[in-house]
Amino acid sequence: MSRIAYSTLFIVLQPFILLRMILRSRRAPAYRERLAERFGFFKPPVVDRPGIWIHAVSLGETLAAGPLVERILTEYPGHRVIVTTTTPTGSAQVRRLFGDRVFHVYAPWDTPGAVKRFLKRTRPRLLVLMETELWPNLLHYSQRSGCRILLANARLSARSAAGYAKVAGITRDMLDALDWVGVQNSADADRFMQLGMEAARLKVTGSVKFDIRLDEDTRTRIGDLRRQWGLSDRFAIVFASTHEGEDELALSAFAAFRKVKNNALLLLAPRHPERFEAVYELCKSDGLRVSRRSQSETVDDSTDLVLLDSLGELSALFGVADLGVIGGSFIERGGHNPLEAAAWGMPILCGPSMFNFEDITARLSEAGALQRCANESELVAQFERLSEYDNEKRRRGTAALEVLKNNQGALDALFQGLQDLLGRHS
Repeated sequence: MSRIAYSTLFIVLQPFILLRMILRSRRAPAYRERLAERFGFFKPPVVDRPGIWIHAVSLGETLAAGPLVERILTEYPGHRVIVTTTTPTGSAQVRRLFGDRVFHVYAPWDTPGAVKRFLKRTRPRLLVLMETELWPNLLHYSQRSGCRILLANARLSARSAAGYAKVAGITRDMLDALDWVGVQNSADADRFMQLGMEAARLKVTGSVKFDIRLDEDTRTRIGDLRRQWGLSDRFAIVFASTHEGEDELALSAFAAFRKVKNNALLLLAPRHPERFEAVYELCKSDGLRVSRRSQSETVDDSTDLVLLDSLGELSALFGVADLGVIGGSFIERGGHNPLEAAAWGMPILCGPSMFNFEDITARLSEAGALQRCANESELVAQFERLSEYDNEKRRRGTAALEVLKNNQGALDALFQGLQDLLGRHS
């Protein structure tokens, strides 16, 4: 397939994509807001400085990009930073992290018109794409405008590589447009090269997601919250980033565990905001005493469950718990980032499906920090073991921290690549 054929197909499908957005907005109203931005229509920033454009799809990529954006803001004060996302949760996180220090809009849909309008309004000198976010028109027109392109924190599974190989012509053109690619591991690098990427433009950097830094203000705030909630004598479990079907598993496993540890506390964090209300009703139907984080409701000895229905807090709120369970892994979703839990030095559990974080999961598992659980009974057994044996809990938590610290450095490598493309002077 050629890029022209791809563009024609995308344009033909655009009404259906728009309809899907509107239908999705029934549950998440934010999806019908600011639709013009997706076509490249928005009030442009004052183009008085060269621009650096960072594109992060959703919440996870935005969090991963956070330290890089902060470093750019510090070391390139003479540049305007533009941050785009695709999802409302990513958009909300950009505003929360950076406020008006960056210019933020939704990324344009990948049609020639939308991309060209976006580039005309923002005039970036450098584009940083987080993870493997490759779009033919975005890359083609960015390169044609003179914008250098850096692919950061890239990963490429065998399944994804096979998909790209089926459209070899478009894939080759996209890879040719990339000036510098930082991949997470050597297996990813090999797959990129098999698709035609030149080794000279590739660097194995590791994952920037290891470069988590918990500042003292966050540690103090979370310590105060633990005391406020009275958790010194309770075993607290965070079940993080759950998808439909996993909330029932979490509640069932928690109910079984409470027969052994009757004062245990569950912190349940649904992945998508549009599910918050349904999950709240599900928890209430189980007869649990639920505190909603979004309402700042009291958490005390009588609270059974805290529903984490606020945005942008999960990475910090892991710190109030004794154990982290990673959602998206008990269904065929590929899991979510376990390093946010590892940063707090806690044991980590997950389900069988962690293909989105294969390398990270393997490192944590080999160190004894993470345990896969095939089903509910294995999950409950781990709850019981870690609540009973404090030495085991500490050992696994220490191992998690060691894995995190031993694999840091990707941010420095990525910034080196950015400087090589952009120059070292602000």
